Amino acid sequence: MTHPTTVPLTTDASQHPAVFAAAFNSGDPLAVARVYAPGAVFVPTPGHPVTGPELTHANTDFLALGLPITVHPRHTYVADDIALLIVDWTIDGPGPDGTPVHLEGTATDVARRDPDGRWRYIIDNPFGTATG
Repeated sequence: MTHPTTVPLTTDASQHPAVFAAAFNSGDPLAVARVYAPGAVFVPTPGHPVTGPELTHANTDFLALGLPITVHPRHTYVADDIALLIVDWTIDGPGPDGTPVHLEGTATDVARRDPDGRWRYIIDNPFGTATG
């Protein structure tokens, strides 16, 4: 029997990218889903936003690579309960079939502090200003 991974959410917006990375690196889709607010938008391919079950499916595709993500927050700007996060990230290593995988980008993300004081993504745009 497997048990879902628990990754604690943060009350510090600047730490939310690290929470996402810990959830992603756990390989547990439920842990990843917890870092998003209900109704959040994810942009897995530039210009193609998804939400709801499509968001979960798109993240599961990235998790299926079986590779860790590294994140390096560049900027965090907070206004009341909204935060803009600019984050450099990389997924690098051999894919499931042994083929080299290298994905990287500079995310332009928006998080919201929920009533429980914890931050969750409302917009996750991993490729930032890349054209699509």
